[in-house]
Amino acid sequence: MTFSIKKDSTSPALRATLQYDDCSVVNLTNASVRFHMRRFGQTATVIDAAATIVSVGGVVEYRWVAGNTANIDSYEAEFEVTYADNTVEKFPSSGFISVEVTEAIA
Repeated sequence: MTFSIKKDSTSPALRATLQYDDCSVVNLTNASVRFHMRRFGQTATVIDAAATIVSVGGVVEYRWVAGNTANIDSYEAEFEVTYADNTVEKFPSSGFISVEVTEAIA
């Protein structure tokens, strides 16, 4: 998945349907979700924040806040699910969500 957003934008939210490798959706009942993002090729996280569960049928989103898209660059992102039994799983299960912050005219 690739998501593009212009510098200094806070909309649209990054929305994803979390799925297992067999394409079945993740059950998010009584779970919590966080969003993590880092610059491509780096290890330091630039965003570690709560995400919103849109549907317990695997739909989540991260709503950008001021400063999140201040730097034009390529990023890798993932959603981290903590289930009711405190186990943790990260999505996508392989690779990352590609986030591109692109130049704006003004």
